[in-house]
Amino acid sequence: MQQSAPISRLGEERQAITLLLELLKQEQQQLIAAQIDQLGETTAQKALQIAQMTRLAGARHQALAAAGFAASEAGMAAWIGAASDAAGAALWQEVLRLTRAAKECNRLNGMLINKHMVYTRSALNFLRPPALGGNIYGANGYATTGRANRRFVLG
Repeated sequence: MQQSAPISRLGEERQAITLLLELLKQEQQQLIAAQIDQLGETTAQKALQIAQMTRLAGARHQALAAAGFAASEAGMAAWIGAASDAAGAALWQEVLRLTRAAKECNRLNGMLINKHMVYTRSALNFLRPPALGGNIYGANGYATTGRANRRFVLG
């Protein structure tokens, strides 16, 4: 049984989750500052980072299964306990802490995005013509009723 295999790339996982957390914080600042045009690049970088994290976690899960442990976080904790690896345990706890921080940051970003969506929806609703009459301004600057003007030609 190769005991170092499940932990061999845990440092890379820590680095990947650290970078994701930095991107989430950057996204949060962009959302707070309403720099919506910059979110596309940040989202693309986040997607790449998540793909990297998925690959690393998959490799760890395979190594755990090969070592006879569950391919999960609980399996990793059991493997570390069986290996009596204090440095590995500390590194694993750091990865878990960073993961929790990233989840919380992502949750907050979701709330900020929701606020932007509500604001945008309200602004769009304000600009739409009322369903039942009411005055709005047309392209010519004059109030319109919002109703179609039908003229019948009889002839």
